[in-house]
Amino acid sequence: MRGRLLAGILSLCAFTNTQAQGDLPFTVEPVASFDEPWALAFLPDGRMLVTEKKGRLFIVSRDGQKSRPIAGLPDVDYGGQGGLGDVALHPDFAKNNTIYLSYAEGGVGDTRGAAVARAVLTEADNGGRLTRLEVVWRQYPKVVGFGHYGHRIAFDDKGFLYISSGDRQKFTPAQDMQSTLGKVVRLHDDGSIPDDNPFVKHFSVDPLMDDEGVYPQIWSLGHRNPLGLAFDLEGRLLVMEMGPAGGDELNLIKRAGNYGYPVVSNGDHYDGREIPDHDTRPEFEKPMIWWTPVISPGNLIVYRGALFPGWRGQALIAGLSSRAIVRVELEGEGAREVGRYPMGARVRAVVEAPNGELWALEDESRDSGGRLLRLTPKR
Repeated sequence: MRGRLLAGILSLCAFTNTQAQGDLPFTVEPVASFDEPWALAFLPDGRMLVTEKKGRLFIVSRDGQKSRPIAGLPDVDYGGQGGLGDVALHPDFAKNNTIYLSYAEGGVGDTRGAAVARAVLTEADNGGRLTRLEVVWRQYPKVVGFGHYGHRIAFDDKGFLYISSGDRQKFTPAQDMQSTLGKVVRLHDDGSIPDDNPFVKHFSVDPLMDDEGVYPQIWSLGHRNPLGLAFDLEGRLLVMEMGPAGGDELNLIKRAGNYGYPVVSNGDHYDGREIPDHDTRPEFEKPMIWWTPVISPGNLIVYRGALFPGWRGQALIAGLSSRAIVRVELEGEGAREVGRYPMGARVRAVVEAPNGELWALEDESRDSGGRLLRLTPKR
């Protein structure tokens, strides 16, 4: 516990020093406003797809012109942390116009869970429609409550689909192999299960579960609320997740890795009960870096462009409670915070444009209209 408190003090000092620098290295240009925006993805021509939690999807030009809401979206269970979530392009979008959306969907009774669907985007009349909508993944099981969906989406360079799945504030399912809560899952683009997933057995009793009841979708486990999902320049998968009271984590994801939650965490329960630190259980994977006070991640990217000199290969994290963009240098299996840029509002997402610009979405709140921001280097 003493080490955790000392690390928290050092983290707070670093945060204060970074904020005291004051002058941002980029110019912030508001471009458009949205009603509870959650995610954005760039189309090949430089326009953007932007989701709103209440269940709307827009095509947005670089000068902020919004289309009419795209028709044909799935039914969204909106409430709490739930609603329409991430958006991603199929790796062959230029040929098939296929996009992927994550969202919360209702179940039997008062239950709900995350889902991911794919559909073909057809533009028309300053808007468009999704057709051939198909659900490729559902969180299992659906449970009561409105929190910790996770449901970020990322494709690797081989075309495999990765989805982060939160623990839904239920704790123990993160260690339950008969559940996809608190996991990262790996699928083919159509939702089928790759034969080389770590928990696949070739003689399955059930197409979804093998004879021991282990979900073969699972790639890693022991996660809490993974809201950032990105690949670094070496193709390694990184996950940024919210800790409980303290202990936000950036994790390097290994095949079949167990990241320990809720058995270990560098934070504690909100009611004050302590959780053993990662150092107490070496069988679990440790974070690359962790934060107390927390930064409350919204999303995660690894910068690949040249517009911001010296940033290539570094991680950028959208900060909610920290109201900042946090820059992290990756060092092998470790990492260190090297910059924190106060944005004056909760930041839900930061995304790199094809030309290397950064674009950010504010999380709508009393002091922010949920703006879309363009960030360009100061000359």
